[in-house]
Amino acid sequence: MALPNKKVKLNLVGLDGNAFMLIGAFMRQAQKEKWTSDEVKAVTDECMAGDYDHLLFTLLQVCK
Repeated sequence: MALPNKKVKLNLVGLDGNAFMLIGAFMRQAQKEKWTSDEVKAVTDECMAGDYDHLLFTLLQVCK
């Protein structure tokens, strides 16, 4: 599944670097911005498809 072609307003700088905390912060913000569950799932699935660097790369693609 491809990543959604939109971004959430989330600054990752200064957040706890724990992978689960980062994914949780993304999910909360995406829900606030009315992303569909399929869009959120596409991002979280992609985040978990690789190592920690892949997770960060994925989140940087969908956060502004």
